Amino acid sequence: MPAPDRKFPETNAAPLPPALDDAITDFGNSLSLERGRSPRTLEAYENDLRQCARFLAARGVRRWAAVKPAQAAAWLRSLDDRHLAASSAARKLSALRMFSRHLVQARERADDFTTLLTGPKLRRPLPATLTPAEVGRILAAPAGGDAHALRDRAILELFYSSGLRVSELAGLMLQQVDLENGFVRVFGKGAKERVVPLGGKARDALAVWLTSGRPQLVRTKKTGSQFFLSRRGTALSRQMLWVLVRKFAQRAGITRTVKPHLLRHSFATHLLGGGADLRAIQEMLGHANISTTQIYTAVEGTRLVEHHAKFHPRNQS
Repeated sequence: MPAPDRKFPETNAAPLPPALDDAITDFGNSLSLERGRSPRTLEAYENDLRQCARFLAARGVRRWAAVKPAQAAAWLRSLDDRHLAASSAARKLSALRMFSRHLVQARERADDFTTLLTGPKLRRPLPATLTPAEVGRILAAPAGGDAHALRDRAILELFYSSGLRVSELAGLMLQQVDLENGFVRVFGKGAKERVVPLGGKARDALAVWLTSGRPQLVRTKKTGSQFFLSRRGTALSRQMLWVLVRKFAQRAGITRTVKPHLLRHSFATHLLGGGADLRAIQEMLGHANISTTQIYTAVEGTRLVEHHAKFHPRNQS
């Protein structure tokens, strides 16, 4: 999910020509209605497009139908001058490409003005992971038997057992969890539903939370069918989940920053290392393309090389 560009905010900027601005709004509505994009994704795309529109408006462009490929290319070059990260520039180009195709489909333009544009070459970094021992220490970090400890233990077990995104876990409802059959139904990016298995320890932790922990946090006038509850009886926020994961990682003696997504990466990497099929991991993670999941093969390959260098007798000096 792309995040809005905070480095170059649009606040206090001059109003856009109506034709430029209205077309962006129409595009956002189209993404929301036809493709089910999230509000954060729409905000990011519209912000990117309005940055481009301001660049074009400053050069006399008042309608998208009048934009020339050379002007769009000049905007991309201006991103380099502002030392924008390659990943951010690539996202902006992606938004512009989608928008240009939308204009052609809507018959606002006869041609796609982004066809010849080229973006920055991206070198995708390998995702960081935790070792199984580190994960074990984190999962054991919530101490005690009160409602909050039972909840936090269940949250951590679920993160690692199922590789859920933080937004998916935060929005989890009671009816999505089937402990008897051992799976959760998750609504991921684009509101796509998938079924993810639960490991035995996660099922046990979730069952204890439901029977002994959750009832203590229910507040009659506030609580709905949210699976995990705050001390006020309401749903946990994404931010609170970040805080919880970081707190228990520190309690486990892990000095580097640990975020919920690191547990997701570890889930995938450890499955692959144990012999799981890449297609099965793709399905469990909810990746639309197998190429996204394949990054974990590089992580596992790197791990094997490191083990070989460390333990093979012919590598010892």
